[in-house]
Amino acid sequence: MKTQVVIIGAGPAGMLLCEILSQHGIDCVVLEKNSRAHVLERIRAGVLEQGTVDLLRQYGLGQRMDQEGHVHDGMKIVWAGRESFFIDVKKHLNKQFMAYEQTNIQEDLFLAADRRGAKVITEVANLQLMDLSSNHPHVTFTQNGETSRLDCDYIAGCDGFHGVSRQSIPSELRHEFEKEYPFGWLGILSKTPPLQDIVYANHPRGFALASMRSPSLSRYYIQVPMGSDINEWSDDRFWSEIKSRFPKEMADEMVTGPSIEKSIAPLRSYVCETMRHGQLFLAGDAAHIVPPTGAKGLNLAVSDVFYLSRAFSAFYDQGKTQLLDEYSATALRRVWSSVRISWYLTNLLHRFPGGSDFDQRAQEHELDYLKSSYHAQVALAEQYAGLPFEARNALNT
Repeated sequence: MKTQVVIIGAGPAGMLLCEILSQHGIDCVVLEKNSRAHVLERIRAGVLEQGTVDLLRQYGLGQRMDQEGHVHDGMKIVWAGRESFFIDVKKHLNKQFMAYEQTNIQEDLFLAADRRGAKVITEVANLQLMDLSSNHPHVTFTQNGETSRLDCDYIAGCDGFHGVSRQSIPSELRHEFEKEYPFGWLGILSKTPPLQDIVYANHPRGFALASMRSPSLSRYYIQVPMGSDINEWSDDRFWSEIKSRFPKEMADEMVTGPSIEKSIAPLRSYVCETMRHGQLFLAGDAAHIVPPTGAKGLNLAVSDVFYLSRAFSAFYDQGKTQLLDEYSATALRRVWSSVRISWYLTNLLHRFPGGSDFDQRAQEHELDYLKSSYHAQVALAEQYAGLPFEARNALNT
């Protein structure tokens, strides 16, 4: 078998890249180790930046999102004993967000692939990326006990943090940056109407977040110690705890109900430099992880795909390689911007084990400063909204 681009991973990054390349007439094959049903069952993020929304619409993937998604203008921050304040992204930047489940995006992408007859091969095993430093890379894999080889021009590694793509880059060529945070997030999904705004809470009992997936689907989180046991958290205990971390008027507005998903996730920041090795390009969680505080993970995957698809199009349409050569540096500029704001919000809103009185007082005054400073709010809004994709006319490079 032979194709132009092999895409490793059928998550949102891989399937979105497949759709964009297909629309540009670039032949590609997607290889996924799990079943389609398994990929669709994964519960992930659901807050989309304006740039992500615009890109999905541009490629004909926005109809369901526009019908079912929930538009909001920014985020509210509250902390113990203080009035809340709102970071108004729409007012400051004329941008909005869309709350729309990643699961729905995944469904939309699979349906688009079906309509297009895209080549998506699932449940592959023993995947190996070969000859990455040559002009003729290939991958080998097994499916149903049969071994296959797939030759290509390029490989896009969209297979997540634990995938084979990043590990195929020699360790001495990977400059890895990592920070682990000393707590986790306990999150639940419930079929209940959410609060009107996305609300971040800083409280002596720990951080809490009220988010949304749709007008009838809520996502809530609370900070919990490392090593917490999910079995010790009944729905009743969760609702009681999260309400204790919000002002009474907000807690009274929360509509409680049975959880349809509950999990505890550790928080980490991670960046791999480089995002390219030979004919292999990394995108999404294969190259970087951000704590969910800034709602950046899925949006970063989309920006990677934007830059990578643009580079492939420039090569196949014009025979030009400059955007491919610049891909890693271009993508990493936006990655580090998102890593920074996610790190900042995580430090601003959580209570850290062993934190000193000085740390606490400095955190409180930072919140006071944000509340009182128009310019600080604009700066935060700019970062929280996500920087615009870097413009580059591929025809002129």
